[in-house]
Amino acid sequence: MKITQEIIDQYEAVIGLEVHAQLLTKSKAFSSDKNEYGNLPNSNTSPVTLGHPGTLPVLNEKSAEFAVRLGLACKCDIREHNEFARKNYFYADLPKGYQITQDTTPICNGGFITIKSNGADKQIGLTRIHMEEDSGKSIHDISPFETLIDLNRAGVPLLEIVSEPEMRSADEAYSYLTEVRKLVRYLEICDGNMEEGSMRCDANISVMKKGAAEFGTRVEIKNLNSIRNVKRSIEFEILRHIELIETGGEVKKSTLTFNAATGETAIMRTKEEADDYRYFPEPDLQPLIVSKEYIEEVRRTLPPLPQELFHRYVHELGLSEYDAGVLTDDKHVALYFEELLKNVKSPKTAANWMMGEVKGYVNEMAIEIQDFPLSPKKLAEIINMVVDGKMGQTLASQQLFPLLMEDPSSSAMKIAEQHALVQVGDEDELRGWVEEAVAKFPDKVEEYRNGKKGILGLFMGEVMRNSKGKADPNKTNEMIRQVLEN
Repeated sequence: MKITQEIIDQYEAVIGLEVHAQLLTKSKAFSSDKNEYGNLPNSNTSPVTLGHPGTLPVLNEKSAEFAVRLGLACKCDIREHNEFARKNYFYADLPKGYQITQDTTPICNGGFITIKSNGADKQIGLTRIHMEEDSGKSIHDISPFETLIDLNRAGVPLLEIVSEPEMRSADEAYSYLTEVRKLVRYLEICDGNMEEGSMRCDANISVMKKGAAEFGTRVEIKNLNSIRNVKRSIEFEILRHIELIETGGEVKKSTLTFNAATGETAIMRTKEEADDYRYFPEPDLQPLIVSKEYIEEVRRTLPPLPQELFHRYVHELGLSEYDAGVLTDDKHVALYFEELLKNVKSPKTAANWMMGEVKGYVNEMAIEIQDFPLSPKKLAEIINMVVDGKMGQTLASQQLFPLLMEDPSSSAMKIAEQHALVQVGDEDELRGWVEEAVAKFPDKVEEYRNGKKGILGLFMGEVMRNSKGKADPNKTNEMIRQVLEN
């Protein structure tokens, strides 16, 4: 049976994502072992990480602070009384035979992530955010006969961010995960590098007929390591579910893995239920109390958040959604722009320079904005010269900007004066250039006077060539009209 687009359109997907974000703490979640990526295998370990008898966990306070930061940014309810639990399963890369996590008392409840869906804002609700520790890493591709174990990752602090099943397409899941990654980077709690495994995603997917009262049978795709692969795997599963249902088959609840090379999923195991983990309270950790005073203290440390900046840039500064999106995509770019806004007279002109000259230079030199030679105040000097009419945009962009990049410690005005780049507004000097341009094209003068007003740009271009771009464009334009019409 061929599954047509007409059949596909009768269904809608139900998608929820579980995102695991490794935290940028110096030590692990419940021990003093280093939390560093890329060290020699099994070098970031101790008896605590290895689960030796008699060892006791001690909570890393920084991981709790990071959880509160994320919870505040997502408008969650922060729990005052927090307990930890043991989640039991027996894998070679989990030395203790259990994972310390939160079961019945997640530190954050509710909240949401805002995404763009079909051009409109959509809030994706969060079920919970809870603290836990990571497992080690099983390596299968070094030896053809053995699985190798690296326990450097065991015990690394994680936040698990669990969404409500409110996404209805692979595109929405892509947008959601993009926003989560952007948010944890803004908060500086996780680097969001999915390829290195510091942010991983499990996707829960089912399909149902549009308008149905109940969700379909759910499957879970584990350990997706890129935002693109999240989207691809969901698209594959949606079609697989529809084909199964339409051909009389049955979707079975299971845990899947995604093969990025083939673009297909495969069954790992039938799905565990919560009972399989045999949760029980962690006896070696006291409850964590998060006071209202502490929450307010953390709130004061929050940076500007991407959604807030985006909204302000579009609705208050009048920037396009595209420009606002680019300017808020990276925290360091946004912070640079924020400093620039404090020193410029025209936010739109500042945004144009960020999207044009600054972005072009950064891309050409293959650097990050943190390495951009000009401070926001220095760049603002050029922008304000353009806004004040002391220099045309072309002259500022093509001549003054490159000169200032060669001498970033100097001032824009000083360099402009040294190279005679300051815009000329003197009427006598302008009139000389205008009359020279008009005298050069007597036939065009007649055409203009006979109604062909579009050739005004010809005279304007000639004046700019003669003045080497220094003529004040507004005054020049007005003077050309006066000369031509008299």
